[in-house]
Amino acid sequence: MKIQQIHHVAYRCNDAKETVEFYNKYLNMEFILAIAEDLVPSTKEPDPYMHVFLDAGNGNILAFFEIPNSPPMGFDPSTPRWVQHIAFQVEDEETLLASKAELEGHGIDVIGPTDHGIIKSIYFFDPNGHRLELTTITGTPKEMKQLDQVKWDMLEEWSITKKAPKHAAWMHEKAFSD
Repeated sequence: MKIQQIHHVAYRCNDAKETVEFYNKYLNMEFILAIAEDLVPSTKEPDPYMHVFLDAGNGNILAFFEIPNSPPMGFDPSTPRWVQHIAFQVEDEETLLASKAELEGHGIDVIGPTDHGIIKSIYFFDPNGHRLELTTITGTPKEMKQLDQVKWDMLEEWSITKKAPKHAAWMHEKAFSD
């Protein structure tokens, strides 16, 4: 089996209309499809829902479910909030900074830009509490090749020690020196 691409990634939302309007207004994502059912197709359980789909560019689709008959939405209390997020790539640093200014101009709290050595990112939350990241690649082809060459060694070391391998420490030293 060979996966062609991710068709869509789905998250829960509190309000489908508010969610579509947020992603359309602030991230320019086109609303492409809505599906509503009274029964869950795979299980036939009676659980009405609204399922909305947004175009995240290049064939990527971000989807949300509003499920009003379920308990209120929550997040995994054992996982730090910074871990679970949705990251979207923008063209360049100029676009990243302009996006930050635009979001802040609409009253949205934005963290960053954060320099990760090979990317720069900003972070904010959607109306459902999902953490979002806008990022742009700043790494050179040489740096990306260096990371590619050590990925398996890093993974192997991590699997044994559960400590951060230092094969790519240069990346963070670069970020902290800027």
